Amino acid sequence: MARTIFSIAWGLLCLFVAILVKPLVAQQEQQPLQAAKARPNILFILTDDQDLHMDSLSYMPNLKRHLIERGSTFTNHYCTVALCCPSRVSLWTGKAAHNTNVTDLHPPWGGYPKFVSQGFNEDYLPVWLQAAGYNTYYVGKLFNAHTVDNYHSPHAAGWTGSDFLLDPFTYRYLNATFQRNHDKPVNYEGSYSTDVVVEKAHGFLDDAIHALDEKDEPFFLTVAPIAPHSDVIIRRKIISGQVSNQSATQAPPIPADRHKHLFEDVVVPRNPNFNPDTPGGASWIAKLPQQDEENVEYNDDWYRNRLRTLQVVDEMVESLISRLSEAGILENTYIFYSTDNGYSIGQHRRQPGKQCAFEEDINVPLIVRGPGIPQGLQRDLVTTHTDLAPTFLSLANAAPPSKFELDGQAIPLSPFQPASNGNVDAVPASVLDWPQEHVNVEMWGIIMSEGKYGMVQYPNHTYKALRIVGRTYNLLYTIWCSNEHELYDMTSDPYQLVNLYNTNEAPEESVSIVHANISEASCTLIQSLPLGNTTSESPNCNAAGFEKASARSPLVHRLDALLMVLKTCVGRQCTHPWESLFPSGKVRSLTDALDSKYDDFFANGVDRVQFTQCERGYIAESEGPMWDGTQAFPMYEEMAYR
Repeated sequence: MARTIFSIAWGLLCLFVAILVKPLVAQQEQQPLQAAKARPNILFILTDDQDLHMDSLSYMPNLKRHLIERGSTFTNHYCTVALCCPSRVSLWTGKAAHNTNVTDLHPPWGGYPKFVSQGFNEDYLPVWLQAAGYNTYYVGKLFNAHTVDNYHSPHAAGWTGSDFLLDPFTYRYLNATFQRNHDKPVNYEGSYSTDVVVEKAHGFLDDAIHALDEKDEPFFLTVAPIAPHSDVIIRRKIISGQVSNQSATQAPPIPADRHKHLFEDVVVPRNPNFNPDTPGGASWIAKLPQQDEENVEYNDDWYRNRLRTLQVVDEMVESLISRLSEAGILENTYIFYSTDNGYSIGQHRRQPGKQCAFEEDINVPLIVRGPGIPQGLQRDLVTTHTDLAPTFLSLANAAPPSKFELDGQAIPLSPFQPASNGNVDAVPASVLDWPQEHVNVEMWGIIMSEGKYGMVQYPNHTYKALRIVGRTYNLLYTIWCSNEHELYDMTSDPYQLVNLYNTNEAPEESVSIVHANISEASCTLIQSLPLGNTTSESPNCNAAGFEKASARSPLVHRLDALLMVLKTCVGRQCTHPWESLFPSGKVRSLTDALDSKYDDFFANGVDRVQFTQCERGYIAESEGPMWDGTQAFPMYEEMAYR
């Protein structure tokens, strides 16, 4: 009987979602969705440091017309490391940064040499796509510390054709150096870097179209300009890992001459977290001074130049799509648009830069157009850069070697995408089957912001963060290597101004929630939770303010346990972390985990995430307790009731 009731309820839920989604698609007056051919082409446009939360996409009309309006936008897409090189390595390998151990820009913790020494040059996305019969092409920036000295030690594998930007000239808009295939590097002094990237991209696209026509070989083309990254003079000592305030000179991005006059009156959006009167956050961020008027004006000009540099990218979007259309292959080509990480200017009093777990740094654009993709639709699935390699593989009906375990999974690009019959794990049949509500964000090392006000190093910029988005909650939980904590309810506090973690009491004694700053949905959720040994009444969500709970929060216990699994996850553990805590499958989300019957398990059965010390890179001995599966619920239950 119970199974019958469940089946009826599930059927009604599926019907409701189908009814909800269908009109959204129909509103776009699109034609019936057509499936791609067996082997579609893929064009991937990857910018550098492009923001989502400072509204950069609104200044790209061609992107809006050709991709946003003709494709789907994934609004909850995240990078898992808000820093160029480790983010790109995770993207190309489908692995979390704690599994790649490429955690910085330069040796010994990161960069192209670390990518090679970890064995990934023989085992990453383009290699797998070539094995599946794809021609693969790349133009632009691949990794940091990919230099004029080490480009051939060894050459980057897996590319049918490549033309890489090389350090120390990667970020010079008017003095870039490119290295084509196995040729020697060539300097393009005086030429505008992104214009050169566009020209080279069209050359490879012509090669790809010719191979498609002559041999029926599909292609994967990545175009990776540096826009809107800052213009950087890199001194060679930083490439070898000698980092200091003098390692590099970071100046505002340089636009093409034809765009220098644009956006003269535009300023950084003055959101509530822009240069606030009251400091916030934790660690070094909580000590930042408020920016004066001269500093703010300098940063506004920085922002305008970022928008100007993106105009060449916007022109490129239109020209590449026009070429695909002329060749008659646009309808069998998937086009992806994203960036390696987000960016901040002025938020939380910060100078230009990235690397934090704030939304500006980790929530990044992902726009997809192609066969079967709904037009003009916004998707709220929680997805990450580690899902992109599995997604590309699924489209290409390809797979990595069996020994290579992916930490992401293929994204269902259509709301009711049929399961793949390829060699990788099938994508969910519908959004109802998508297991992810979480993002595991990691960072190690130091941080140095950009510009003349930002060339200051802050050490101990190492943290673990959990971004979790459900139907009734929207949270960010961060633990620093100093063992400081942050907790933000982003339904009521989308600009992350109020840290709800009670920093006035020792973590060993009490973790509290400030109910006054919890959203109605989260407050209602918390109302149902036991607050330990407190005798106070449950908080009134309609009241003007609430007192702090005096006992540990059951919510924080759950977040701690989830982050404990994610910080060491491998493979399916990364996409289905609740299974590690509850192998029976009874708990699949934070909502399930908040059942009060699990209170004792979360309070006493799982170790807390903590650091033994701050490190420049991933060193397991300093990462504190590790998840090994022995604390899973059935085992704990057996011990508790023996």
